Amino acid sequence: MKFSRGRRAAIAAIVSCSFVAAIGLLAKAPQAPSTAGSFLGKWEGTLGQGTAQLHLQLEIYELPNGATAGNLAVAEQGTSLDINTITAAGKSVKLEIHRIGGVYQGTLSDDGNEIDGTWTQTAATTPQPLNFRRAGMKAAEPPKPAPEAPTPKQFTAPLDIVAPISPTAFAADGKLHLVYELHISNFGRYDCSITKIDALGDDEKSAGLAQYSGAELEAVLTRPGLQNATPKAKISPGGTAVAFVWITLTGAATPPGVLRHRVTLTIGNNPDAMTIVTPALTVNRRGALLIGAPLKGDDWLAANGPSNTSQHRRAMIPVNGRAYISQRFAIDWVRLNPDGKTYKDDPLDNKNYRAYGEEALAVADATVTETKDGIPENTPGADSRAAPMTLENIAGNHVILNLGGGIYAMYAHLQPGSLKVHEGDKVRRGQALGLVGNSGNSTEPHLHFDLCDGNATLACEGLPYALQSFSVLGNGWGWKSSESHDPAMLHQREIPLENQVVTFIEAPEHHLLPRH
Repeated sequence: MKFSRGRRAAIAAIVSCSFVAAIGLLAKAPQAPSTAGSFLGKWEGTLGQGTAQLHLQLEIYELPNGATAGNLAVAEQGTSLDINTITAAGKSVKLEIHRIGGVYQGTLSDDGNEIDGTWTQTAATTPQPLNFRRAGMKAAEPPKPAPEAPTPKQFTAPLDIVAPISPTAFAADGKLHLVYELHISNFGRYDCSITKIDALGDDEKSAGLAQYSGAELEAVLTRPGLQNATPKAKISPGGTAVAFVWITLTGAATPPGVLRHRVTLTIGNNPDAMTIVTPALTVNRRGALLIGAPLKGDDWLAANGPSNTSQHRRAMIPVNGRAYISQRFAIDWVRLNPDGKTYKDDPLDNKNYRAYGEEALAVADATVTETKDGIPENTPGADSRAAPMTLENIAGNHVILNLGGGIYAMYAHLQPGSLKVHEGDKVRRGQALGLVGNSGNSTEPHLHFDLCDGNATLACEGLPYALQSFSVLGNGWGWKSSESHDPAMLHQREIPLENQVVTFIEAPEHHLLPRH
């Protein structure tokens, strides 16, 4: 729900909209370590100057299957980005991070302890110098420890694998999708190294619906509390990993009734692989709730919208003793001008943003169950907050609607004094609830909208939904309607995906999607 596109340095664009976020990327197949061996290890570098300076930690490491992977962490922003492509030839290396359009090209020094290079990014006009130095000089080789005792063969894998929610089938971009997480805990005495996860349908012997291994497995995993743990697939005794699963069904496939997961792993230093199949996870095949548009008009960008790498998707937040992802399908709606910017003139004035003051609309006939007003607005900026963040004000001025059936809609970051409803009010679809603003954990005017299974801002599980109809005009930050010649594409009964630019088309219909 936090929103920033970074005005301090080019790499600051990695910060984006979310209450709390951990960024992960789906990586392409990495290079073999024989081509990147000279660059393996941990590196430190500094980008920018003065108050805009960012301290970076680069790590390039070898996976158990012999492939090479890496990540780039930014200390000031608490973020870690997986590297999609590592290309090494001799003393030259090229690193690509697709999520932010970033490319680093460098040359290794003769002593192998420095990389001299440049950083470029989509939002930057010119390359910036960026040099890395190994994190600590290589010391004299310590005495080799005694060989580790062999891990005895285990009769069962000591993993506890739990899915906190049952996935609901939803439509996006002309396909059906299933989105959920697996919480994987190691109850044993030895490290457990996962090598592959297969998502299976009704028949556990059938072909997998999705498969994660190597770099792709690393990309969908996170280690709560251990942001820079590598490899992520190696879970120490008592440790936990979370796998973010996104299944896209191809063709005219229908969702399975249940999902199972075939997990392949090794234990300790025992080389023999073990395979387990998890209990069945029920799938809600009835589909997502069909709702009206939360806004009206054109050129709305679905920032941090549904994808397996968006900050909303990865915002797993413990509240009162349980971890939730209330923002699993949340969207931060900003509105673009013809030149691709969200504002005109002074970017520090909320009134200069095109989204500011737009009406947030009820997406269904509903009952107002919670309102919050009186929270002052922020000055636009990555670190500007008008009030300290708490559980009570993190969503800013907001409205929650009970849509029935245990489903709630939340509208966050509204202008103070703009709310037009009170708790207990009955509202009609299309009715104005308040005005888009910049309150709470927000860095520029936008509407954070999501559906959840509880009357709460964070202590609930995010649910998918479908808009009756909308047109996709383009895609991505900086998309310019003034330069676009592509025809708008009509989408019906779907949810917009991350960074799609849409026009809302309202239709007087409200019901649950039929079974697929």
